[in-house]
Amino acid sequence: MHRTRVLIVDDEPQLLRALRINLQARQYEVVTAGDGAAALRAAAEQHPDVVVLDLGLPDLDGLEVLRALRAWTPVPVVVLSGRLGSSEKVAALDAGADDYVTKPFNVDELLARLRVVARRRPEPEPATVVRVGEFDVDLVARDVRHAADPAQRLHLTRTEWRLLELLLRNPGRLVGHRELLQHVWGPTYVGETHYLRQYMAQLRRKLEPDPARPRHLLTEPAMGYRFQP
Repeated sequence: MHRTRVLIVDDEPQLLRALRINLQARQYEVVTAGDGAAALRAAAEQHPDVVVLDLGLPDLDGLEVLRALRAWTPVPVVVLSGRLGSSEKVAALDAGADDYVTKPFNVDELLARLRVVARRRPEPEPATVVRVGEFDVDLVARDVRHAADPAQRLHLTRTEWRLLELLLRNPGRLVGHRELLQHVWGPTYVGETHYLRQYMAQLRRKLEPDPARPRHLLTEPAMGYRFQP
């Protein structure tokens, strides 16, 4: 049985020790690094399944480490940082992070995020039909039908499809504003976040049982959106 190998990068020895104990108790294989240079060496030598990366490192900035990783590996990265500003979170997502957890954090929450991103290893065959609330979304046929009554079909516009498809193909992952806007509208629209608010509201009205309290198409304030199966 394959044990998920996690590379934890942080310059706080007590935090490294606590995370190592918690992850090993849950059958993870743990590799640690105390600075950016050691992290890059460990990533190249140990081939982790997921990386937990602190932004405040003593030698390289965590974003530099993230960009260096993204130059050669798609390994999922969960950024861990005490930086509270949304601009830092957005920068991390734009640099290629898969998720972001702010210190101080709940260990169970971190473990839940790790489970989600680790499931993306290796790239699975994409699901063709995804359940969203009461509807089955066929991503190949671009068809939405009520699960209990397949004769009941739902119409989505071309733009709604492109937005929904990117979220559904990345279940559990936080997809940043920039990535969504570039995918749906192109690079000249990466600042037009009001487009996302408008179309996400439309998708929720069509797919969520209670659009005001969405359970599947979730907003991550100032960062992006997440599809929660």
